[in-house]
Amino acid sequence: MSTAPARVVINLDLPGPTISRHLYGHFAEHLGRCVYGGFWVGEDSPLPHTNGIRTDVVEALKALRIPNLRWPGGCFADDYHWRDGIGPREQRPRTVNSHWGDVVEDNAFGTHEFMTLCELLGADPYVSGNVGSGTVREMSEWIEYLTRGDDSPMATLRRANGRDEPWKVPFWGLGNEAWGCGGNLRGDAFADLARQYATYVRDHGGNRVYRIAAGANADDYHWTESLMKALGQVEKSSNPVFQALSFHYYTMSGDWQDKGDATSFSDDEYYRTIAQAYRVEEMLTRHSTVMDRRDPHKRIGLVLDEWGTWWNVEEGTNPGFLYQQNTMRDALVASLHFDAFHRHADRLVMANIAQTVNVLQAMILTDPATGALVLTPTYHVFEMNTGHHDAASLEAHVIDDRRFEDVPLLSASASTTGESALISLSNLDAGQARPVVLDLRGQDVSGYGARILTSGSLHDHNDPSRPNTVRPRPHEGVSRHEKGLIVDLPAHSYVTVSLEL
Repeated sequence: MSTAPARVVINLDLPGPTISRHLYGHFAEHLGRCVYGGFWVGEDSPLPHTNGIRTDVVEALKALRIPNLRWPGGCFADDYHWRDGIGPREQRPRTVNSHWGDVVEDNAFGTHEFMTLCELLGADPYVSGNVGSGTVREMSEWIEYLTRGDDSPMATLRRANGRDEPWKVPFWGLGNEAWGCGGNLRGDAFADLARQYATYVRDHGGNRVYRIAAGANADDYHWTESLMKALGQVEKSSNPVFQALSFHYYTMSGDWQDKGDATSFSDDEYYRTIAQAYRVEEMLTRHSTVMDRRDPHKRIGLVLDEWGTWWNVEEGTNPGFLYQQNTMRDALVASLHFDAFHRHADRLVMANIAQTVNVLQAMILTDPATGALVLTPTYHVFEMNTGHHDAASLEAHVIDDRRFEDVPLLSASASTTGESALISLSNLDAGQARPVVLDLRGQDVSGYGARILTSGSLHDHNDPSRPNTVRPRPHEGVSRHEKGLIVDLPAHSYVTVSLEL
C-alpha cells in the first residue's frame, strides 16, 4: 500500500446539478420519545416551550437549517386517521400505537401542533397520508383541511378549530412501506393505488403539492419499475399523477435479528457497517437507472425518506421505542451518505434521516429524568454540511489505494456557490491518519478554513454527563500545496474545508 498522500481532484469551474437543501430533511414519527418527550412536552411542562413544543429542541434544529420534516410516520402513518388529532385535546379519542410499543396514543399532538412545529422550525411540512387503513376521501379531505382558503367544508372545520388562514404543504406522501407495514401489497397493486390516491390529493388555491409514492424496500428494483410503469412514458411536457417515488435503506453491522450494539463494537463490525453504508450508492445508481428508462429527462424525483443506522435498543429501554446511542461511527455513516447524495443530485430530490429526536440515528437525545438535551455526533455532521444546501455539486475524484478488504477508506464530495466552495472529507480508517492533497483546478483560491469532527475512539458519544465529548472544532491541519491544499485527516475523522474563490 502506498504511503504517499491521497489525492482528491476537484474542478472548481465545472459546477454540476444543484444539491437540494431537502437532501438534509428529517423525520418525526409517533414512535417512542420522538414526538412525546422529544418535540412535544405539553403546555403544562416546566421546560421552556411554545404552545407545548420544546424550545431548546426547536432552536437546536434551526441551527441545522432543517429544510423539511416528515410526519406522522413511518408505519404509524398507515394507522393514523387525521380527524383523531384535531379539535380540543380533551375531546380527542385515545387510540393504540400497535406498531411501536403497543402504547396508548392520546392524540395530543396532531395536525395543528405539527404545522405549528414546522412554522417554528422554518421547515416545509412533508405529510405522509394513510393508504394502508385509510380511504381516498379521508386523504382528500385532509389536504383540503390544510390548504384550502375559502368556505369549503374542510376549510370551515379548520377555522372552527382555531386556524383561519390555510397552510402551505408542499410535500405529500402516498402511504408508507406499502410492501410491509403499509399493507403487504405487491408492487403492481400498489402502483394502481398510488395513481388513485394521488388523483385526489388536489392543489387548492395557491398550494402546489409534490406527491411522493411509497417506494421500494432497499434494493427492490422491481417495485420502482412497477411505479414507473404505472406512470407511463414521462415526457418533458407531461403532468405525471405523482411527482416522485421513494425508497428506504437502513445501515447496521448485523442483521434484522441482531443489528449490533450502538456503542460496543469491534473494528470488524465497524468496517462491516461502513461497507453497508456504501451500499446506498449502488441503490441510488440502480433505482435511477430503472427510472431513466421511462423518464430520461428526470422529471420524476427519487426520495430516500428513511435512512440511517439501526442498532439494538439501549439496555433497559422499551424495545418498541428504538432508542439508541450515537457515536463517531454514526457520524461517519452520515457523512458517507451525504457524499453519495451529492453525487446523485440530478435525480435525488429529498432524503430524510430516521429520526430527529430520541429514535434511531437521532440528531438530539433528551433525558426523561432530568430534561437534559444532548446533541449527537450525527447532529454535528448535519451542521457542518449546511454550506452544501442549494449549492452546485462539484465532482470530487478520489485517488487513493487504501482499502479494508473491499471498503475504500477515503470519501469526499464538494459543492460551490460561485464565490465559495465546501469540500467534505471522511477518513474511514479506524486507526490510521492520512494526509490528503486537494488538487484544486479551474479557479484561484483566495482563502480557506477548516473544521474537524473526531474523537479519541470510534465508540465515543455524548450524554448528559459528557455532552461535548464529540463536537466540531477548528482544524489547523490544512496548508498550501503546489496543487492547492494539503489536509491532515486523523483516524476516523470528518473534515470540511471551506474555500473563498
